[in-house]
Amino acid sequence: MSSTESINLLGLDTAALTELVGKWGGKPFRAKQLQRWIHQRGADSFDDMTDLAREFRQQLTEHCSIHAPAVSIEQRSTDGTRKWLFEVDKSNAVETVFIPEDDRGTLCISSQAGCTVACPFCSTGYQGFNRNLTTAEIIGQLWHAKRVLQADLASARVGDDAQAGPEPARVISNVVMMGMGEPLLNYDQVLGALRLMVDDNAYGLSRRRVTVSTSGVVPMIDRLGRDCPVALAVSLHAPNDALRDRLVPLNRKYPLAELLAACNRYLEFAPRDFITFEYVMLDGVNDSDDHARELIAVAQQVRCKFNLIPFNPFPQSGLKRSPAARIRLFAQRLMDAGLVVTVRKTRGDDIDAACGQLAGDVKDRTRINERNPDRAIIAIKQERG
Repeated sequence: MSSTESINLLGLDTAALTELVGKWGGKPFRAKQLQRWIHQRGADSFDDMTDLAREFRQQLTEHCSIHAPAVSIEQRSTDGTRKWLFEVDKSNAVETVFIPEDDRGTLCISSQAGCTVACPFCSTGYQGFNRNLTTAEIIGQLWHAKRVLQADLASARVGDDAQAGPEPARVISNVVMMGMGEPLLNYDQVLGALRLMVDDNAYGLSRRRVTVSTSGVVPMIDRLGRDCPVALAVSLHAPNDALRDRLVPLNRKYPLAELLAACNRYLEFAPRDFITFEYVMLDGVNDSDDHARELIAVAQQVRCKFNLIPFNPFPQSGLKRSPAARIRLFAQRLMDAGLVVTVRKTRGDDIDAACGQLAGDVKDRTRINERNPDRAIIAIKQERG
C-alpha cells in the first residue's frame, strides 16, 4: 500500500485496528470505540464520532476511510426477500440476500467473485471465477445491509412508539456464508470477517448464528475449527463418491471419507453439536430411495442434520427439481431412520435470490464454460446411464 493510499477501516479486526491506533499513540480502548462507531452505529464519517478527540479524528480523516462496495441494484421479492448487487471493482459484482422470517432475519453473503468449484446445479459456478473478496468487501455486505434495514425499521416506527417489534440491532440475527463463492478457498479474508461478526465491539453475533457453508475443503475445515469455530454446513448433495465427483467436483480431491472425518474433528470445537448437510434435490439424479438409504449410512458416521433444498432451475443447468411428492417421500425415509430433516423453503425466486441462483457479474479468469459448456448435461446422462 502506498503512503497516500487510504486505509479502509471496515476490514480491520480488533488486533489490526489496535495496532494502527497504537502507531498514532492511541490506547487500545480507542480501537474499540472505533469499532463500535463503524459496525454497531454504521458510521461512515469520522466527524460523527463525537467522543473521539478532534486531533485523532483529523488523523483518521487524513489516512483512513470507511466504505463498503457500491450498490448498483437493489431488488425486493414479493415475499419480503431483498437482494443487493455490489460492485467490487470495474469488472465484477457479487450478490447478497436478506431473508426475513418470523423468528429471525438471515443475511446470505458472498466471499468470492464467482466460484472455482463449478457445481453443475449452481448458477454462480457457470460464471467461472475471477478473484477473492477482501475482508472489507465481505463485511461490507453486512455493514450496508444492517444500515439499510435499521433505517427502514426506524422510519416505520416514526409516530408509532407503541408498536412492538425487534430492536434495529436484531434485524439481522443470523449470517450465512452461502452466497457466491467457496468461503474456505478464501480463508484468510473470510476469517477476518468472521472474527468481526462475533466480536462484541462489532456485530456481536453468537457463533451459533454464524454459518460457513463449504463444499468440503478438508484442510481449511480443520483450520476453522482452531481459529474461529462457527456453525458449519457442508454441501453434500450426494451420498457416494461416484455421484459426488460429478455434482461437487471438489470431491475428487477430498472424497467423502476424508470429508466425514474432518466433520468429526470439527465437532470437537463447533458451537453446535451437529453438522448440517445440505442436499439439493435433483430429479432422477440424487433423489431415489437407494440414495436415501446411502445417506442414512452417511449419517451414522457423523452427528448431523439434513437440509433438503428443492433445486432452483436456471437455463444452463439442464437439471430439474425433484417433484414435491418425491422430496416429501425422501425426507420421510430419512426421518423414519431417526434423522433430523428440514426442507428449505424457496424464497426470493422471483428476483433470482433463491439458493443456487446467485449469479452476480464476473469477469471469468477460468474460462470454465469454454472448457466444458455441457458439464451438467453430461453428469445427468452418466447418472441415468
